[in-house]
Amino acid sequence: MQTVLYYIVYGFFRLLALLPLQVLYLLSWVIRLLLYRIIRYRRRVVAENLRKAFPEREKKELLKIEKQYYVHMCDLIVETIYQSGLSASEVRKRVVYTNPEVVERYYRQGMHVAGMLGHCNNWEWMFGFPLLTSLQCVVIYRPVRNRVFDRVMLKIRSRFGADLVPMKVAPRRIYHYHSEGVPTITAFIADQSPPPGSTPQWLTFLNRETAFYSGPEMIARKMNMAAVYLKMTKVRRGYYEFEFVPLSDNAGEIAEGDLIKAYVAELEKHINEEPAHWLWSHRRWKRTREAQA
Repeated sequence: MQTVLYYIVYGFFRLLALLPLQVLYLLSWVIRLLLYRIIRYRRRVVAENLRKAFPEREKKELLKIEKQYYVHMCDLIVETIYQSGLSASEVRKRVVYTNPEVVERYYRQGMHVAGMLGHCNNWEWMFGFPLLTSLQCVVIYRPVRNRVFDRVMLKIRSRFGADLVPMKVAPRRIYHYHSEGVPTITAFIADQSPPPGSTPQWLTFLNRETAFYSGPEMIARKMNMAAVYLKMTKVRRGYYEFEFVPLSDNAGEIAEGDLIKAYVAELEKHINEEPAHWLWSHRRWKRTREAQA
């Protein structure tokens, strides 16, 4: 039954992806009307997150950011659907990497690269990077509970050759590539809440004490990987730019905790530059240090 549902859902996505993206943005408007005005999807969560992140900003400005966020979030939904039918040539046109020479330099030095990014702009469209590099692209992800949707997203994300690896087996897969001498760039979406049972690193982030998963740093340090922040900015609707911001030439040579701190500093600066384009509806701060203790 799940296989049948998978083909139905994926087939529906591919059918919608035949439409021009500008037409799908009309669907985005309908979704936004439904989520923001009628269902009021997580509006309290978004408003609280924005208020605590930017206490110096006036209420009117925060409301403007909130509305812009829901426009952006609904665009992400239709852009992800459109991604299922994106051609390689259109990927190259819509997602531009401004300084790929940073990664290529590490490649020439024989270094593997840890790419740390956040839920900024359309992180899903990062999966076209294998078209532009000689490195094996590995993407660490956390499987979703709905197996049908998880399978659909794996299909969409791996269309151009990225190796999608569940978080729990990430060290084993990365070690395999290293032992085989296959140069890699491994993407970690590092602003997710730490999984249950893990030991988080607590840092001040957007004016709140926040738990960060230490796994990406542990892997990068253990395997002496270079580390970069994958900074994605929105040029205009449906067009993005990626910049590789160096964090460390060798994570194994810096003090424990420094890589996560450098990442968080870049992520926070990025969010302040584009405040409407981060995932504000995520319940990022539901975990507290006091509850863990």
